[in-house]
Amino acid sequence: MSTTVETASAAARTAPAAVIVAIDGPSGTGKSSTSKAVATQLGLSYLDTGAQYRAITWWMLNNNIDVHDAMEVATAAAKPVIVSGTDPTGPTITVDGEDASGPIRTQEVTSKVSAVSAVPEVRTRITELQRTIAAGAERGIVVEGRDIGTTVLPDADIKIFLTASPEARAARRSGEVKGSDLAATKEALIKRDAADSGRKTSPLAKADDAVEVDTTELTLQQVIECVVTLVGEKQAAK
Repeated sequence: MSTTVETASAAARTAPAAVIVAIDGPSGTGKSSTSKAVATQLGLSYLDTGAQYRAITWWMLNNNIDVHDAMEVATAAAKPVIVSGTDPTGPTITVDGEDASGPIRTQEVTSKVSAVSAVPEVRTRITELQRTIAAGAERGIVVEGRDIGTTVLPDADIKIFLTASPEARAARRSGEVKGSDLAATKEALIKRDAADSGRKTSPLAKADDAVEVDTTELTLQQVIECVVTLVGEKQAAK
């Protein structure tokens, strides 16, 4: 019995400390790929907060809510039931019990999500959901988005802000969508940046204590290694 207790105690001492990792940045900087890989490598949970805003936008469109009518969007914000799976090797998201992982990635949702996510009632609803998920992650979690380090989880153990040139981001995004126009993609990204950075409620911004990583000239693997090192240093210091 004592051997079992001693073994458990030793495991507890050597197990990495649970950490909450906030990764923010605009579209096309590698947030999702980096966050999932880091969470997988370190045995942490993972949350794509952008998917939640896409999910509520998809629900609004399916339910004939005028997404450009802030009052109508605000009134409907509490209605959909959004559930996010946090396994980094296979993250899931459902809306009212229906798998939404595919539908939320359509161009229609992409073009409307900034308008919906700018509504304060929507952000309040989704932020509460995000905080609940993060608080329940026993081993720690990597949370990616645009306002995680500044608004959602201001007390995160480590905050990372990924950046990249508009050209690099457009090239990456175009590579994800066959037949897409590079110039049009770049223009759409810049427009999205302006909308996300300019909104009054929880704008896209780098937290004062965030580590900025410019991914323009880095491979995905280099970015992953950089973030894993930063998180590892924080775990060792806890």
